[in-house]
Amino acid sequence: MNLQPHLDFATDLAYRAGRITLGYFNVGVRPDYKADDSPVTAADRAAEEFIRGEIEKHYPTHAILGEEFGEKPSAPASAFRWIIDPIDGTKSFLRGVPLYGVLIGLEIDSEIKVGAAYYPGTDEMLCAADGLGAWWNGRRAHVSQIASLDRAFVCYTNERNMTKQGRGEAWKRINTAAYASRGWSDAYGYLCVATGRAEAMLDPIMNIWDCGPFPVIFKEAGGYFGSWDGREGHTFDEALACNAVIKDQMLKLIEG
Repeated sequence: MNLQPHLDFATDLAYRAGRITLGYFNVGVRPDYKADDSPVTAADRAAEEFIRGEIEKHYPTHAILGEEFGEKPSAPASAFRWIIDPIDGTKSFLRGVPLYGVLIGLEIDSEIKVGAAYYPGTDEMLCAADGLGAWWNGRRAHVSQIASLDRAFVCYTNERNMTKQGRGEAWKRINTAAYASRGWSDAYGYLCVATGRAEAMLDPIMNIWDCGPFPVIFKEAGGYFGSWDGREGHTFDEALACNAVIKDQMLKLIEG
């Protein structure tokens, strides 16, 4: 299958949705709060409505799963599902911190084959398709080749969640072993790892829409994206991303 048209579509869509979010950025938009106490804004809703509308126009038989408006089933026998997070990092967005992203992934037969992540606040586009490479603002994206954790930057979103999810001791071991840890959180941390600016990113809680594009991006960038026990993919309710050469070190520290 020629995935280039799907990659072009996803990239253009993420960019245009991101420009919509900028109309709400740093203007004092007020959030509502969902049952899990996470915020949602008019920007989240507007961007997802736009993305859904474009997918329905161009690929009417495909399924859609989005954070804000749930799942639209596919037409019978369709193997395609689009996974959307209109703003990953809404808490940062609300405080005027530009480290948020628009995430779009395309599953084909339950495997992510196309992904686009656009970061409107920093104007960075990260995208990939299976066999077509990973791209960062038009140039090839590669994970770093730093081979030892004592020279590695490790990113995270929320340290409290490590303990809540029973990962506190594993996080302590990793944090102690790493050269530096930085709270470059949410989707931006994964951007940093995929482009070689950090070596690992960990989240002990991960919804499917929060990581839709990343499995194929990391595969094409030469890294790893998956569970904390070494299974590649986006359906494990947790996420570890890292370059290939420190993966075994990370897994050993997690295991203890």
